[in-house]
Amino acid sequence: MTNPERTGYEMNMVELEINGQRVSAEEGTTILDAASAIGIRVPTLCHDSRLSASGVCRLCMVEVAKGGRSRLVASCVYPVEAGIVVQTDSEKVRKVRRLILELLWPSLPDLAREYGVTSSRFRPRDTECSLCGLCVRYCAEIKKRQAIYFRGRGIDREVAIVPELAKECAMCRECFPCCTGGHIVTHSDLAFT
Repeated sequence: MTNPERTGYEMNMVELEINGQRVSAEEGTTILDAASAIGIRVPTLCHDSRLSASGVCRLCMVEVAKGGRSRLVASCVYPVEAGIVVQTDSEKVRKVRRLILELLWPSLPDLAREYGVTSSRFRPRDTECSLCGLCVRYCAEIKKRQAIYFRGRGIDREVAIVPELAKECAMCRECFPCCTGGHIVTHSDLAFT
């Protein structure tokens, strides 16, 4: 939390409920951050606190109830609101996470086992890349190089490297730790294609 005396402004706090616990969080905080602050683990794939939030993987979906209605939201991009009731592990949430894990099959075997996903109804891609975009965002936001990008659309979408930056990209390798599926590490020869 930010110290208001040091920054010269007063924090606006928001009261909400997460998994039955009353929580006070700074306005502008995401549900994911508020849950993490009280020790509640919400699985993520595309989230990295050093990078801008993107909400593309949807593994961090939670159920939010407000005004008698509930809906599923990506907790890494959804800001806390006064009076909302959040469930991070309801049956609706578990069902959508299982579906996402089937779609990402077999990129996340440990998480798939945790959710009881042992196979996929969908034809798996021939890659470990989950298209989380961490490497793309890391290169653009931290390295300021934009050597890695997404090529194609839909089921043809893939991570690619700008040919003119291939050698520099292959030598840098700073995004390797971001890669949750190991695609970049195991396919570092991509840099020379």
